[in-house]
Amino acid sequence: MSPQAQGHLAMLVFSALVAGSFSLGSMIANQIAPEAITAARFLIAAVVIGVAAWMTTGLPRSAAQAPWRYLVLGGLYASYFVLMFHGLKTAPPVSAAAVFTLTPVMSAIAGWVLLRQITTPRMALALSVGAAGALWVIFRADWRALVAFEIGSGEIIYFWGCVMHAIYTPMIRKLNRGEPAVVFTFGTLVAGCVLLTLYGWSEFRATDWANLPLIVWVGLLYVSIFATAASFVLVQFSTLRLPSAKVMAYTYLTPSWVILWEIALGNGAPVLLILVGVVLTCVALLMLLKADDLAPAPSARLGAGGNQIDH
Repeated sequence: MSPQAQGHLAMLVFSALVAGSFSLGSMIANQIAPEAITAARFLIAAVVIGVAAWMTTGLPRSAAQAPWRYLVLGGLYASYFVLMFHGLKTAPPVSAAAVFTLTPVMSAIAGWVLLRQITTPRMALALSVGAAGALWVIFRADWRALVAFEIGSGEIIYFWGCVMHAIYTPMIRKLNRGEPAVVFTFGTLVAGCVLLTLYGWSEFRATDWANLPLIVWVGLLYVSIFATAASFVLVQFSTLRLPSAKVMAYTYLTPSWVILWEIALGNGAPVLLILVGVVLTCVALLMLLKADDLAPAPSARLGAGGNQIDH
């Protein structure tokens, strides 16, 4: 299997795992402080990834060079997760997932600014189709709400989290110096955990961890192991093999996965008109996955193992 195919497969799994965090996250968002649960999930994920790194590639001393890189990446991703849980306090899971599908547009912009990755007209069209589908879902298929630009506060909060995520994606490639994905992920998680603990220490201490409802622990373990640890590795693995916009193109599948999660959890399906927007996001994904959608950055060259080295 080619490195590009491996990247696509990893992101397909990523989109399914991340979708679960929207449905489960909405069930626990009002039962624990976002800063506390995010710090805990980073801690658990760091332990899982640390053990995985120790058993596979090891933790070479060279990975500790320029530790500020991990603080930058950890800060960006921690901000994303905190804002996500704040947003899920009021935003429905499918609507929040639709906001997440705006990330490829922002990721393409960040990819150009940071890596000079060029977006072709056809790719811009695909991003526009996906954005239109996302907006249709966000405004719940209501033309009057769209014209009046009536958007919920939860969606607005989460949007800013998605901005952090969009910057994070190309920043991985910008800051990676050849470290394996699992090692780079471990450093990012540790840095994010430290930053979150310092920032949300009061909420962390105030949380009655011993008496939290079972659903909170189920959600915490899921988002820690699958939606954080696994997705960290999958995104970093894919980002070193695919352009940033193509990596984030898989977010267009998230609303579809969330709908399946909601049905499985007994929360019902959205109204039929909203599915029109979901279909548009799937069309955008197919358009984005065309092999020649993205021209290589003129100043980039490939290093060992197919990793791109930018200067």
